[in-house]
Amino acid sequence: MSAVPTTSPGTDGPGAHGPGAHGSGARTVVFVHGLWLSSASWRAWRTRFEAAGHTTLAPEWPGMDAPLPELRERSRSGDRTDGTGLTQVVDAYARAVSALPQQPILIGHSFGGLVVQLLLDRGLGSAGVAISPASIAGVNRIPLSTLRSGWAVLRSPANRHRTVALTRSQWHYAFANTLTRAQSDELWEQHWAPTPGLPLWQAATAALSRHPANAVDLANRERPPLLVHANGADHTVPASLSRATHAAQSRTGAPTEIHEFPGRPHLSALVDGWEDVADDALEWALRFPVRPGTPPGSDDAGSRQPGDGLPRLLQS
Repeated sequence: MSAVPTTSPGTDGPGAHGPGAHGSGARTVVFVHGLWLSSASWRAWRTRFEAAGHTTLAPEWPGMDAPLPELRERSRSGDRTDGTGLTQVVDAYARAVSALPQQPILIGHSFGGLVVQLLLDRGLGSAGVAISPASIAGVNRIPLSTLRSGWAVLRSPANRHRTVALTRSQWHYAFANTLTRAQSDELWEQHWAPTPGLPLWQAATAALSRHPANAVDLANRERPPLLVHANGADHTVPASLSRATHAAQSRTGAPTEIHEFPGRPHLSALVDGWEDVADDALEWALRFPVRPGTPPGSDDAGSRQPGDGLPRLLQS
């Protein structure tokens, strides 16, 4: 497994922030999970980073701050009402990040990768890594494999207001298609979590909204550095979508890079070889300096409505 790095034209590259230039001190890393996962999915990454001297945090999404068996039992018992939307998730992570004395490194997977981009757009984080990220507004193409991966939610508008689970078969297609069914089922047993359907609906229908919840300011040159991880065998977020996200974010003029991992599935952070993926993310992020924390009372510490600060053209 090897990553193929790309640096956007006009942005800072390795010459400006060489490996190790700012990586000597211990840092704080905040992990953001995506749909159908919980913070437990980051356990191995946290252990690896903490062994290297870093501090890690992995907050749960709103409404998911309970043991995984309890979340599953709620879903099975019919207690599935959940209207948690993308902005609520981002606001919760913004409050957690703003409480830290220094801006952390942000690492997110799938919808967690979208959350990372929205946090960076608010000026939070020293650098962010988005692994197979859900699309920002403006990246509106939905490949058939992406539609199939999200069909458990998108098949019914009622799922906008409730949690949705994935079957073993759906998980295998969407998350672990490069593994055998038995290997995929083992990961499903360990990690699947029922999660709210509204964020996926918001992203899928962003092109129809005047103020999409997944919008970022593509003229924001002050946005902290962003690395996109693209996975070559990903059904949920094909590498072409990750490339489109990278291309859109490059328009900001802020440091933006993409590293491609051939042959890896959507669940790249958990399947064999995850150590190389983790090391690539951390080594890249450590190239950028620590930034001071958010001052108390800053707007970033509170809620923000979709579309705030965006160019008028993007809000129309």
